[in-house]
Parts: sequence; structure tokens; C-alpha cells
Amino acid sequence: MYKAFYGLSEKPFSKTPDPRFLYMSTGHREALARLEYAVEESELALLTGEIGCGKTTLSRALMDRVGSRYHFMFVFNPRLTADELLRVIAQGLQVENPSLKKDQLLGEITGALYRLHGEGRIPVVVIDEAQLIPDRELFDEIRLLTNFQLDDRNLLSVIVMGQPELRGMLASSIYEPFRQRISLNFHLAPLGLEETLEYLDFRVTAAGGDAGLFSPDAVQRIFELSGGVPRRINAVATNALLIGFGRDAAWIDGSIVDETAAELLN
Repeated sequence: MYKAFYGLSEKPFSKTPDPRFLYMSTGHREALARLEYAVEESELALLTGEIGCGKTTLSRALMDRVGSRYHFMFVFNPRLTADELLRVIAQGLQVENPSLKKDQLLGEITGALYRLHGEGRIPVVVIDEAQLIPDRELFDEIRLLTNFQLDDRNLLSVIVMGQPELRGMLASSIYEPFRQRISLNFHLAPLGLEETLEYLDFRVTAAGGDAGLFSPDAVQRIFELSGGVPRRINAVATNALLIGFGRDAAWIDGSIVDETAAELLN
């Protein structure tokens, strides 16, 4: 459909967390640098941001950047009990049939961590949507993961990612032990107006098209409608391309984005 019309080889505003389409704003560059340092030092890191700001895509980019020396495990739904979390981690560490008894399960995890250490590999546990964690017990279990260590370093690193309300949760005094284990802490803010322009051009060129497909007034309206949140930008821009294609419009102007806004609100 619109791909050939606009000279694109693929969809520029797909919802999938493809690192090729990760626009590195100032905030994204700083977040990625901090996460990279966290995994290199085997630390516990906290990354927050509005839904759709690119946290999950950053974790994929981190995995690509640090290379095969690091063994990544992703927990996408943290609505788990503490024991369930440990079994998920054990499976990620390639433990076959993790024990249902906690003491044995911890022993299996310890053995797997030492095995990976002997192979020169560093496990990285990424817990996404951490604002959904149901209780303090699970945060305590995440904190205790940092107790797996040698004399000079931890045996694994943990990255906890979530929406801004996670910070409010962790501000409670009952989470003080967990907060003390956090070595790196970063909040990923939405894009500004200039970054929204750069984001649109970056995604279009990454998909094989030419920069400048969106007029200045279109960029302004997209920014206003999306609040600078990349996932919302993607939704508005995709609809604008579809409408522009239907109009045989060579580029996307503000009137097309306004029509997009009406469709998105209905």
C-alpha cells in the first residue's frame, strides 16, 4: 500500500521493539550508556518512563551492543510469586525441571551461575513492567538476587523497568532495602519538538525513504497529539501515511495529521 507510494521498503512506524528503528535521543543515549555500565559491573539498575517511550527497545539494543558474553533473560509479566520468579530465572539459566523446593531451587540457580561464570558469561535479568509487581516479597527476592556474588563482583546483573508510578511505589519506606541496592537510576522522558522531527526523519530513512516526508506543521501537530511519546508518534504517523496515500499526497502536512487526530479520537 503506502510503502511503495512513499518509497519505503518496510513500515517505518511499526510497534515491534526493533533496535534498528531506535532513535537515540539525548535521553536514550544516556539511558543506554547507563544500562551498559550496569551490566558490565553486574549491578542492579532501575529504568522508568512513560508507556511507549522505548524502554523495551532499549533493552534489545543493550543486548545487541554488549554481545554474546552476556546471557539475557527477560521477565515480561512480573505478576508472580517469589518462588515463581525464581523458577523463571532458573529456566532462563537453562536449569532443567527447576525444583519446587526453594532451598533446592536456590542451589540449582547458584550452580547455574557458577557454570556460566566458568564459561566467561554474565547473566542479565531484565524485569519489564515492574509497576505490576504485586507485593513487597517479590521486590525482596529481586534484591536478594544481588547476593549471588564472588569476592569482587556480583554473578549477575538485574535491570528493573517500569512506568513512572513505579517510582512512587518504591518511595515507600518499606522498600528502602531495595532502593539501597539500586546502583543506577534513570527516568526516560518523552521527546521534545525538535527530537520529534528527528525521530520521524530517522524512522522514515531507516525504512528506506527520504527525510522531510512530514512538513513542519505536521511535525508540530504530531508532537502536540503524541506528547513526544514514541509509541503515540508511531500511531499518529502511521495513520497520517495511510490518509496521505489515500489522497495521493506527496508529503504529509498538518491538515492530514488533523484528520488523523479526528480518526484516533473517534
